[in-house]
Amino acid sequence: MKKNVLVFGLIAGAIISLMMVVSILWCYNDPSFKGNMVLGYAGMLVAFSFVFVGIKNFRDKYNNGVISFWKAFKVGLLISLVAATIYVVIWLIDYYLFIPDFMDKYSAHMLKEAREAHANPVTLQERLQEIEHFRELYKNPLWVIIITYSEVLPIGLAVTLISAMILKRRKGNDTSTMITHY
Repeated sequence: MKKNVLVFGLIAGAIISLMMVVSILWCYNDPSFKGNMVLGYAGMLVAFSFVFVGIKNFRDKYNNGVISFWKAFKVGLLISLVAATIYVVIWLIDYYLFIPDFMDKYSAHMLKEAREAHANPVTLQERLQEIEHFRELYKNPLWVIIITYSEVLPIGLAVTLISAMILKRRKGNDTSTMITHY
């Protein structure tokens, strides 16, 4: 199971990390700071499709075509954790080594966006407090890790749950490997 989890977790992690780096660079270097959230989540779904493939691979190649919901969930969860951990590590490297002023730029953009939307003074003040709270959290690497996991892991968990429900198979349900004698 370890090899299966690592292979599919590394593939998924590489895909979501690459998508994250590309979208961050795109956002970071655009004066309007516009990225594409839909593209980002689509990339996560593509990456986490390897959870489904990994569970199916484990069931068919290593578990004789049989897998319980909980075993499938465990395999998918581990694949998701490997992928999410790669994503978090890549973000930490990117953030701390290459774009340490990201929060400053992002905060300024969020405040500018609120002003351009003609937010009333109360809403603007609330937004400013939100931004400052987030900036404070981002000063602590532990919070950076928690926040980054929270961006990606829920998608992996959802795909894991759906995949485990679809791929569970009890003994005797698969007749494709039956040997018949004439």
